[in-house]
Amino acid sequence: MAPSNTNPVAVADEVLQKSRVTVVGSGNWGSVAAKLIASNTLNINSFHDEVRMWVFEETLPSGEKLSEVINRTNENVKYLPGIKLPKNVVADPDIEHAVKDANMLVFVTPHQFMEGICKRLIGKIRKDAVAISLIKGMEVKKEGPCMISTLISEILGISCCVLMGANIANEIAVEKFSEATVGYRENKEIAEKWVRLFNTPYFMVSAVQDVEGVELCGTLKNVVALAAGFVDGLDMGNNTKAAIMRIGLREMKALSKLLFPSVKDNTFFESCGVADLITTCLGGRNRRCADAFARNGGKRSFDELEEEMLQGQKLQGVSTAKEVYEVLSHRGWLELFPLFSTVHEICSGRLAPSAIVEYTEHSARLPLL
Repeated sequence: MAPSNTNPVAVADEVLQKSRVTVVGSGNWGSVAAKLIASNTLNINSFHDEVRMWVFEETLPSGEKLSEVINRTNENVKYLPGIKLPKNVVADPDIEHAVKDANMLVFVTPHQFMEGICKRLIGKIRKDAVAISLIKGMEVKKEGPCMISTLISEILGISCCVLMGANIANEIAVEKFSEATVGYRENKEIAEKWVRLFNTPYFMVSAVQDVEGVELCGTLKNVVALAAGFVDGLDMGNNTKAAIMRIGLREMKALSKLLFPSVKDNTFFESCGVADLITTCLGGRNRRCADAFARNGGKRSFDELEEEMLQGQKLQGVSTAKEVYEVLSHRGWLELFPLFSTVHEICSGRLAPSAIVEYTEHSARLPLL
């Protein structure tokens, strides 16, 4: 047998330097993210093949555990039925075990759970770990709004980029073409690594140096999507819906720049901005539930509609609208953002769905916009 020229030390170093990826979350979008990532880790030498996916354990009607079914069938039968995941996706119901070896953490859970998840992970992750958030939403604290990427960075002491875009998960799952935007702070090299991890021929990813702009676009568009759903539920037509989307984009941009003056105008023309707003107002879950809410005259709660229509997925827009309202109220900005304010007042039952077009009488009070 011919002697090998391979240096065992060099091989060991290469293995040690390979990045390990864990996806924290396994809902609809989390499962699709794992599918995208796992297809790339098999083909890019700088990543370990295996992609861990933390699963919040559930018992299915059959009596089986969700994580066990995912690993046996390579399919998330509850949140992404009918789509096969690559065999290198490993579902893990133990979050500490799922993250312990990973140096690239992908967070994709409902935003209201993130603070608790991050606190559980203190001291449990690698010192060289970096993160990316695919989460739309914010935490509202006494000192003001806290973006999820900032929450992750502050609690875990790690760098955190964001990925947002016109990304309805079920369409990406069947490999229909779409785009996304990675937002980063200073380290372009890390941003480019995230781009390599997610980018595929049907999922085109680009990077911009504007974390807050990218993240706020992904967060605030869900509030506008509720407004678009109310318009659809009341059969107000395409002209009205287009007007609501335009006004919503204007309020998104104005609030983003008031909260974070560093936000760049060009970010709103990336996939995370106008493209995400359009697709969410045409086909997202927030629009669908708001449509049903309006058709029922506001008499059925969003909690009830979420349970009935989303099969365990969470509706982000209603909680985000409440959080945005709290920020506006605290800062005395309610009259500057009549669309955002009205959406929350409809969701909370203070106004009828038809009020979504009645607020325009206040439009003269928008000097900042």
